Amino acid sequence: MSFSSRGDRFARAWLEHDALVYAGFVMVCTLFASSAFYGYMLLQTKGAWSAPLDDVFIHFDYARSFARGYPFQWTEGNGYSSGNTSLSYPIVLAVGYWLGFRQLLLMVWAAVIAHLGVFVFLHQSGSLVDGVAARIDPAGGREHAWLKYLIPPAVLSLGALDWTLWSGMENAWHLGVWGLCVAALSRQLAADTPQLSRRRAWWTGMAGALLVATRPESAVCAAAFGFFGLWHARRDGLVRSWRDAGAMLLGAGLPPVALLVVQALANKLFTGEYAANGAIAKLVFYQPFMDGAARWDVYVDLLQYIVPRLLHHHFADAMPWGYLVPALALVPFASPRLRPIATFLWFQIIAWIALIAMNMQVRWQNERYAMPAAAWMFVLAALGLGLLASSAWRPATARLQRAAALWSRGWAARSLVAVGIASLYWHHQEPQMRDQIWFFGRASRNIFDQQLTAGYLLEHLNIKRVLVGDAGALLYGADRPGIDLIGLGGFHRHPFARSTLNGVGAALEQIERLSPDDRPDTMAIYPSWWGDLPIHFGRYIAAVPVIGNVICGGAEKVIYRTDWSALDREGGPRTLAKNERVIDELDEADLISENEHGHDLPRPHVGFVKYRVLADPGLASQDLFDAGRILPPGLAASAELRMPRSGGRLIVRLAPERPMKVEVRINGAAGEVLAVDPQPGRWFEAAIALPPGLPPRARVEFVAIDEEIVLYHAWTVERRAD
Repeated sequence: MSFSSRGDRFARAWLEHDALVYAGFVMVCTLFASSAFYGYMLLQTKGAWSAPLDDVFIHFDYARSFARGYPFQWTEGNGYSSGNTSLSYPIVLAVGYWLGFRQLLLMVWAAVIAHLGVFVFLHQSGSLVDGVAARIDPAGGREHAWLKYLIPPAVLSLGALDWTLWSGMENAWHLGVWGLCVAALSRQLAADTPQLSRRRAWWTGMAGALLVATRPESAVCAAAFGFFGLWHARRDGLVRSWRDAGAMLLGAGLPPVALLVVQALANKLFTGEYAANGAIAKLVFYQPFMDGAARWDVYVDLLQYIVPRLLHHHFADAMPWGYLVPALALVPFASPRLRPIATFLWFQIIAWIALIAMNMQVRWQNERYAMPAAAWMFVLAALGLGLLASSAWRPATARLQRAAALWSRGWAARSLVAVGIASLYWHHQEPQMRDQIWFFGRASRNIFDQQLTAGYLLEHLNIKRVLVGDAGALLYGADRPGIDLIGLGGFHRHPFARSTLNGVGAALEQIERLSPDDRPDTMAIYPSWWGDLPIHFGRYIAAVPVIGNVICGGAEKVIYRTDWSALDREGGPRTLAKNERVIDELDEADLISENEHGHDLPRPHVGFVKYRVLADPGLASQDLFDAGRILPPGLAASAELRMPRSGGRLIVRLAPERPMKVEVRINGAAGEVLAVDPQPGRWFEAAIALPPGLPPRARVEFVAIDEEIVLYHAWTVERRAD
């Protein structure tokens, strides 16, 4: 038998078993890539499973609570929380917890899920290429069959993407669900009747809903799947009217939209906010002290950060070699068979990056938020490289067709060019891959040495609840209830996420609202994050250091026993006379109190929060905490307060450090001016008389005159008729 005939038989056998061969190839590539990262992590941690991000353990916290019968709770008893923006991933992790993957073994289960997700993504990416190319050109579609074999090594060649996929975050699961969407779309594209196509569009929509439940930014992906299915159905003559088109888009689009609506309604019902706590804490347009122009500037700055960061750092170790990747990813546009796939993926790449640039955390965590777009781009880059080496390139224009004909005859030149480009890319990616493997192992060791160790220490202390500033590994290791100052953990309807954006004092106002039994008796924080919080409210217990830190928020995680004795024990003014009673109370910087009173500030750039801990006027031996809003001169803050029917007083708490004047207006009428002398280091309560005959409720304005003031508290009181 001649060499050529043996080659033909081998090629036929390959094509007959192509699906099985490709699945095996994907599996080998996936295991090879993961082994480098997990192997070095276990070397760094001396055999202990860990993760390179504290946020991984936020997922683990939610998963453990779910498995114990507390769904969508960060810690047991805290109530529904919207802090985990991935709804589906903690549920998948909870399955592992049920199966016995407890404590750090849950990271092993996360690794299993990551392998499954990566396998499905790579396998379905190859199926997308095969299916679409064959349907567009049935006679020549199989000429592209071999191109998919470039996808696994191309995608897994990016060190930063591998870092994210094996980190234990939801990224690998997210890409796997994206692959399920491709599988549903492929069934939809294979439909041969309008009725079947519309029916299968609903399955695409259901898969899209799961994708959105995994990452809310995936709404743009769901839109891409819906419109791609519609385009293909029109091309095949399965859409004959606008009604047909609307029915198909309804099937593909309604499930994801319904999922987002249901989630928003659940958030509103259980937390008082339509938006998720994760969105409030991270997205630029929830920043309370920025106007539209400032938010736009931040958005543009983040966009200008993330794109060069990918091109100039993650894709290559030096400029301009990172541009090889997007350049190759544009090549599929030259092929009529692959142009639909290129359009489909490029839309998601661009829309995804445009969305994540709203996230003020996009600079951190090794740019993990951008990695789905990188994965899709590398799929296209693999196809582009294959087209350059392929004789099956069929450009649309005559001039390019002549060039392609010449190119197709020079197989040696084609192969040399393709190998040269791949080698050049790898030459500049290999140092990045090496650094990412090292970073993965060192970061995992940092989290284990500090966050988890601090958690294990807390587990052995006699504590009931922990105050933390970074929900994640510490609470997972401690297995104790907690309160998260940043707000990702969530505690019933208390708006910690929005409060902390306003300032630490606003978050402390929420702790003041808690019953003494619910207040944390311990806090474990990075002191540098929270100003003088531990000075006023903490008693040092221990510190857990980290050596060679590359990922933790500070060199030491410090544990304190909390002392909340300075929080208000009475809730009323200290100058209240015996024959007076409080009618209404406005607690400035307490967002719940402000919302109840229709509090209004001339935002933005006004109303920054400041808190003080000063001697309690009612009990000099005790301190008293209060937080307030800073009001620049000439500006006013207002709120609606209940008024005493027969007259009384309006009492205002201040802490003046220099002479100040505050004009008080009621329902817009010019009012009395409070002139206050400096009262350094102590609280001062000023008052004005409220005449009889005022309406039951009135809008009270506080106007700063000449000097900046800080409003801390206001009460309306009336004399009791004894």
